[in-house]
Amino acid sequence: MASAEDDTVKALIMGEEETLGGESGISLAAPVIFLIVVFFQFGSRWLEHLKKSASKDGTEVQLRAEIKQLLKEASSFSQPSSFAQAAKLRRLAAAKEKELANREEMLKKEIKLSYDLYLKVIFILKIATYFMLICWYWRTPVAAISQHLVQPFGRLLSWGAGGPSNDNVLVGVIPWLILSTRVSKFVSRVFL
Repeated sequence: MASAEDDTVKALIMGEEETLGGESGISLAAPVIFLIVVFFQFGSRWLEHLKKSASKDGTEVQLRAEIKQLLKEASSFSQPSSFAQAAKLRRLAAAKEKELANREEMLKKEIKLSYDLYLKVIFILKIATYFMLICWYWRTPVAAISQHLVQPFGRLLSWGAGGPSNDNVLVGVIPWLILSTRVSKFVSRVFL
């Protein structure tokens, strides 16, 4: 009889350990998921920022300075006898402007191809990671929040995680991912 009682006590202890392990898993799941979402958000915003700032090139600045100088020299020739020389300088400036436009177009295409590839890779990784997180935490709550704090939205937050437990709302993975994405977008706009 002592062994049956010992088995019952062991089972209760094991059940309590599983519950405690599950609760500690809940407490770590929410911050880890949030950090993953923030990482992806900052990565994509950083690449977009690099894409915008990469369009400036040293040779472009030099060509713009040469065009400005040629047009300045052409405008200094105002006499009818120097009209041919001024026209020649204007044609040379127009040719350099065309070269600059072609150069900018090629650079934009290269930048678009390279950074768009990285942005697509990040997007695919983000979708795959979100899918894995949803599969992993599907009927498991990722956080527990007091019911008083989320009074009108408790049922929405607990979608996919079950009902309320001990006056707490158990937050599901999908609402947590949506909430984390919104917060990380706001934070990335502030810092980048």
